[in-house]
Amino acid sequence: MSAVMEEEIKRWTACRKSALVLEIIQGKTTVAEASRQFDIPPSEIESWVDEGKRGLENALRAKPEDVRQQYERQLKDLQEAYGEAMLELRARKKLASPLGQDET
Repeated sequence: MSAVMEEEIKRWTACRKSALVLEIIQGKTTVAEASRQFDIPPSEIESWVDEGKRGLENALRAKPEDVRQQYERQLKDLQEAYGEAMLELRARKKLASPLGQDET
């Protein structure tokens, strides 16, 4: 495989890969057609399809409660990070103000 071809494969974004995998799963195109069209080895595309199918299976097995807990944890982390950022911003404003006095 040429260095140029390897570089092209690396440039495939997750969005492009997922769109191609979805088209293959839906039957809109085949691995062979995609391989010829994009000059990518069929084994590479088949590995993307396998990864996609595994991801779909895992998503179908997920319990709604687990997904909710995951999002609640992420939301809590974001809220904490936002709070810390706001405290730091207030502290910087206070230090930057004349004589360290708060203008608010």
